[in-house]
Amino acid sequence: MVTGGGRGIGRAIAAALTQAGAAVTIAGRNEKPLAEVTGKGEAAGYVIADVTDAKAVDSGIRQAVSARGPIDILVANAGTATGAPFAKAKPEQFRDMFEQHVIGMLHPAQAVLGSMIERGFGRIVAVASIVSLRAAPNVSPYVTAKHAMLGLVRSIALETAGTGVTANAVCPGYVDTDLIRTPIEKMVGQGMSREDATARFSSRVPIGRLIKPEEVAEAVLYFCSPRAAVATGTTLVIGADAP
Repeated sequence: MVTGGGRGIGRAIAAALTQAGAAVTIAGRNEKPLAEVTGKGEAAGYVIADVTDAKAVDSGIRQAVSARGPIDILVANAGTATGAPFAKAKPEQFRDMFEQHVIGMLHPAQAVLGSMIERGFGRIVAVASIVSLRAAPNVSPYVTAKHAMLGLVRSIALETAGTGVTANAVCPGYVDTDLIRTPIEKMVGQGMSREDATARFSSRVPIGRLIKPEEVAEAVLYFCSPRAAVATGTTLVIGADAP
């Protein structure tokens, strides 16, 4: 199961797992993009579920298991980003980010973990962020939640060590998705050239360009593979300087 699988990084991960032979269920709040991904053969099926809603998640997982069998791989990818200087950030923004990125991982992880342990195999992979490892200005609600998400990954890893279940995180820098395109379009609307606006972000990536969602998906594939059996509680930084 890939949460937030209807677009961006989640869609790329679903497509990569499908190509590798997995029967992938994507989850999200909006049916249209989920149906499109499934219709193009990038996923085997979809469920409509808000990851912050435990009952909706449980129902979605039951549907997925009924249709395609036990879930061996969970990729926690769902979530948006909220930007605001700390002095102006509202408590509601912190709560919203925590709900999306931490509780939004907790619900599906708890729902599938028992079955994974019983079968002696499971892969839980969080799509975290470089800001899970270091701070960034003007996005303190997002940074705080992503730090907490990484703490949850490490806690799961310690508690499942030796069971055949692993928990790891991929921490990308600036990826070419709507989260980056939206501020770029805002800059362009304010009179900046598209090239300069894009350079504001790509200049912070060591290789000098935005990361492709498919490149993040390749990192997720590694953690899902038998080759990563001894990797748990670890992070893989993609397209950024390691802190």
